[in-house]
Amino acid sequence: MKRVVHAACPHDCPDACGVLITIEDGRATGIQGDLEHPVTRGFLCAKVAKYLDRVYSPERVLYPMRRVVAKGPAAYPGEGARATLERSCAPHGRAGAPVPTRAFERISWGEALDEITHRLRRIVAEYGCESILPYSYGGTLGALNGASMDRRFFHRLGASQLERSICSSAGEEGLKSVIGAKLGTEPEQFAHSRYIIAWGSNIHGNNVHLWPFIEEARRKGAKLVVIDPYRTRTAKCADWYLPINPGTDAALALGLMHVIINESLFDADYVSRYTIGFDDLKARAQQYPPEKVAHWTGISADDVRKLAREYATARPSVIRVNYGIQRSERGGMSMRAVTMLPCLIGSWKEVGGGLQLSLSGAHGLNKGALEMPELMQKALGRPARIVNMVQLGKALNSLAAPPIQALFVYNSNPAAVCPNHNEVVRGLKRPDLFTVVHEQFFTDTTDYADIVLPATTFFEHKDLQTAYGHYHVQVSNQAIEPVGECRSNVEMFRALAERMGFEEECFRETVDSMIDRALDAPNPWLRGITRERLEREHRIRLNFGASNRAGTSVSPVQAEHTGAPDKPGFGLTGWKNSAAPFLPFAEGNFPTPSGKAEFYSEALKRRGLDPVVAFTPPDESRHGSKSAGFPLELLARKADNHLNSSFANLPSVRKMEPGIGNLEMHPTDAEARGIRDGDRVRAFNSRGEIVLQARVDGAVPAGMVAARLDWARFSPGGANINVLTSEKLTDMGNAATFYSVCVEVELFRA
Repeated sequence: MKRVVHAACPHDCPDACGVLITIEDGRATGIQGDLEHPVTRGFLCAKVAKYLDRVYSPERVLYPMRRVVAKGPAAYPGEGARATLERSCAPHGRAGAPVPTRAFERISWGEALDEITHRLRRIVAEYGCESILPYSYGGTLGALNGASMDRRFFHRLGASQLERSICSSAGEEGLKSVIGAKLGTEPEQFAHSRYIIAWGSNIHGNNVHLWPFIEEARRKGAKLVVIDPYRTRTAKCADWYLPINPGTDAALALGLMHVIINESLFDADYVSRYTIGFDDLKARAQQYPPEKVAHWTGISADDVRKLAREYATARPSVIRVNYGIQRSERGGMSMRAVTMLPCLIGSWKEVGGGLQLSLSGAHGLNKGALEMPELMQKALGRPARIVNMVQLGKALNSLAAPPIQALFVYNSNPAAVCPNHNEVVRGLKRPDLFTVVHEQFFTDTTDYADIVLPATTFFEHKDLQTAYGHYHVQVSNQAIEPVGECRSNVEMFRALAERMGFEEECFRETVDSMIDRALDAPNPWLRGITRERLEREHRIRLNFGASNRAGTSVSPVQAEHTGAPDKPGFGLTGWKNSAAPFLPFAEGNFPTPSGKAEFYSEALKRRGLDPVVAFTPPDESRHGSKSAGFPLELLARKADNHLNSSFANLPSVRKMEPGIGNLEMHPTDAEARGIRDGDRVRAFNSRGEIVLQARVDGAVPAGMVAARLDWARFSPGGANINVLTSEKLTDMGNAATFYSVCVEVELFRA
């Protein structure tokens, strides 16, 4: 019997695709995009199109496993992770999960839960509740399996709390310091733009469902400008590509503002009515003439002037900025500077104008009902200490009073994604550290796990799905029964809470009840959106109704636009599920302390930060104070076809990423070091070293090198690019500084 199940992709991508899964006799046999989804419109990215390879991979973890040898990849015989693997029997007559030979033994769920609870109780008795640390992030963005029963469990346990800031928090803080909320231009409106800037945003590689709207705009004459240190897929498709030195985005934004203000290209009416601090910004911008900006950014003064004039006058203009610009030491200030630009020229008034970083602030689920932080009071009588996830190496090796004695990892692969990889691994190898990993595959992190628990994919559980790249909510329905003995995060933590003797009713709450409670939020844009409606309609746009504002008061949308496309649902007169496009700041109403866009921020001043905006070169950069001996800036970038560390282990996906393991260099830098294309090279700094293959292809400017994130186990040396990155935090949001890294490169001599 054949049937089709509606689901939504939960992986860490802005698109949150509508997905159709074909089921035959209980087995998934097909996956395709949902043609009815107004944004993702029936196609999938290349990796998710191959998702059956993931669900039915012979390398899935299908059963609970217990370590029986010392921690570390040395427990694998042969060469790294490609060693001989033992196979155990699995349902459906296919090969089961590979068990690293001699490293793990299969145990029952009962045995696993008993051992975990026994160890946790013993650790609590000896060291206290806060000696236990959960570690999770974006392995799934589903509302329930991302943050619900797990949070309840660790709150009730009284464990240390994780500051989940490795990816986006600096940019989000910078954005909110100007406009107050994570809101912006919806993707459908990009089709109406006349000037589109992709700033640190590889749209074609990691936001692919925005691309058709951009192409629609270009067919009508729009121009696409890409600002990026690396010649990405998107840069190769641009009308104008501007390579920029890493960490200098605030300087460029200030240079643009210098030209826009001095040539009176700003919207004086919008600025006077809906912003504060313009005089302070005007004075600050005078310090950043294009010639000075050119020195820092590597972009010529003439190009700075040209970009400023075109952006301010080719209307509507929009900026798609991504998290790349905030992964430097002053990443929050960089995002603050870029966010000021649409406020200065008033492009928030226009359909197809404004800016998009993250739209997640609109969804406003009832997270308190899902996570129940009040349970912490019962365990500790006070808030638990907070440990920053970026500094996991420091936490595992240096934290005291109490030291971390148990680490519970889910939705993440810290042995691959954390900075300062060598310190992270040193901590994970501690024989006295009890580590549990809930995973779909054996990863870099399971190499150091005491217990490995099998986790479901999104095919195998039900969830509620929002997005940070569009304004639609979806229910992702369960398509198949869990393979092997896999359990979702919700069910695993429910079972663990029962084993621990937690008697609160919240640990018995059903998935449907949690979805209902998540949607029952004091957010007017969720009004009328229920689980039952989502199950019938599959996806619903937020209920902006007649509002075009982000504040509490609302008024009808007042926007006029001509030349809307004829495609149903995408023209101004046929916008699906709403009266009109959403223009959150067309009439101001910024949810900031002042109610206006803040060019001057008293809140930042109280925190000791510049209340306007300024550029200071990252300490670890070509213009910084800590680059002595390491003259090349490293861009530790993400692979185009993986998703952080997800998908990196699948052969069908790895085939799409042939350049993994390369160090990309400019010919000038290669020649100065006697390096030719194809040579093995050693990249190193004071934190570590890695051997890669030189690719002298001009994808990076002189003075910069680039390499892609991969699992450490796929490298001959058992390390990845994060051996070179640091645990230093950003100026805002306490995020990672992956792109403020200096190295030296030399020929590798074995």
